[in-house]
Amino acid sequence: MRRRMLDHWDNVDVHPVMGQVERGYAGGSIFWRAGQPRRDRDRVRAYGRLLAACGVNAVSVNNVNVHATEARLLTDRLDEVAEIADLLRPYGIRVHLSVTFAAPVVLGGLPTADPLDDAVRAWWAETTRRVYARIPDFGGYVVKADSEGQPGPFSYGRDHADGANLLAGPLQPYGGVVHWRAFVYNHRQDWRDRSTDRARAAHDHFAPLDGRFRDNVIVQVKHGPMDFQTREPVSPVIAAMPGTRLAVEFQVTQEYTGQQRHVCYLAPWWSELLRFAPWGDDGRTVADVAADGGGLVAVSNVGDDRFWTGHPLAQANLYAFGRLAWDPGLRPETVLDEWLDLTFDPAASADPDLLRRTLHQIMDDSWRSYERYTAPLGVGFMVRPGHHYGPDVDGYEYTPWGTYHFADRDGVGVDRTRATGTGFTGQYPPPWSEAYESLAACPDELLLFFHHVPYGHVLRSGGTVIQHIYDTHFDGVREVEAMCRRWEWLAGLVDPAVHARVTERLAEQLRCAQEWRDQVNAYFHRKSGVPDAHGRPLH
Repeated sequence: MRRRMLDHWDNVDVHPVMGQVERGYAGGSIFWRAGQPRRDRDRVRAYGRLLAACGVNAVSVNNVNVHATEARLLTDRLDEVAEIADLLRPYGIRVHLSVTFAAPVVLGGLPTADPLDDAVRAWWAETTRRVYARIPDFGGYVVKADSEGQPGPFSYGRDHADGANLLAGPLQPYGGVVHWRAFVYNHRQDWRDRSTDRARAAHDHFAPLDGRFRDNVIVQVKHGPMDFQTREPVSPVIAAMPGTRLAVEFQVTQEYTGQQRHVCYLAPWWSELLRFAPWGDDGRTVADVAADGGGLVAVSNVGDDRFWTGHPLAQANLYAFGRLAWDPGLRPETVLDEWLDLTFDPAASADPDLLRRTLHQIMDDSWRSYERYTAPLGVGFMVRPGHHYGPDVDGYEYTPWGTYHFADRDGVGVDRTRATGTGFTGQYPPPWSEAYESLAACPDELLLFFHHVPYGHVLRSGGTVIQHIYDTHFDGVREVEAMCRRWEWLAGLVDPAVHARVTERLAEQLRCAQEWRDQVNAYFHRKSGVPDAHGRPLH
């Protein structure tokens, strides 16, 4: 793909809640430290080498949630961005900047940021001219607007096409683009109202605007309709905007998949997503849409940790993202083999076959192992609110965030059907609109995303929903126990510091997996009153 981009959610100032890097699990920022640019230029150069080796060719250097200090990178602190661009340029990497839609007000002193106001247009034109005078190969702007408290065009009665086109106009003569994120939804929902559905939001907001965006606007769509959960369907927006350039967004940093404290190799999931055909098996794939539009973008997982990603095995996700963006048809096992050769050099080890075989055994199925001991059958969001680590089955259930599982004494899951639910299934084209609508045809792994079912509902596997919950949570813990044993075999075959760090992380993964198993199984046992068919204790 032409665009293979990482978005850093790095803050210049240390945020009082999110810290130096929002959703960062590998230490501090490579670029910023306590309000100032970091002076370790060698680290940034090494990062450029790392990205080039992975196939990444663009980065955004600051958080999409643009705070007061970060907003100034566009104007009086632009030299700091230019210095990063100078360091990354030799590696073929173009720098982008996240900007606040309210910049004309907070930086320019204007009374409005209305995208149809002439003074606002003039301010963006002059500001963009100055950016390119300082950084001639500047990539463009990244914008999160009208979402989770960020300002946007809704404040002025305008829509997202108006907002995106405002910034696209001044960028166009220089070859720049606007990455306008489609992550827009109501985060102040009434949890009692089952008609409001966060999953619908991006399609409701953006699909009617198809064809109205300038050519250098890239609408950046999360791969699923919610928020990087362990299992989600493909976002229906990807099939709904043929007249708009779309980028598909992944999350390499493992916010909801273990936060780089758990082994969770994500390439098998991403490969499934990229090969998914929204119009049926004989139609175009998600990879085709992205390649013809804005490429692939991902939230970065890198920090100033000595292993770059905190968990040494989480490096594989960064590498896999870049390789799949370069060639979406690659097999995840092949990508992992490449990464193992580059990282561990099995041929130089005392037992190359054991090293390679063991790492595959630990990593190949690790995403599905993570899924087994966390939220079942696509329901998602059973994490502790705020930091999103560890189990809390009802943590978000009675909040305004729209992240519900609706478990009661009779059943569990969200009814998103057209017949009796939110109508979300109707946002998909055939054949998926029919498949997801049908209780009989809906894939098991997404059942609770689309349907509210009794605990005794029989899955295609032949087991009931409640027994599936029990069994998979016990299975997931056993699989992590096996990971721990296998990693012990590699003592002496990998660098001692790497072995020690992974051993520490696996111990935490096992503790957390046991906590997930016990809390989820106990919760659903109490809700359903159904015992485990195998007589195991449900704490």
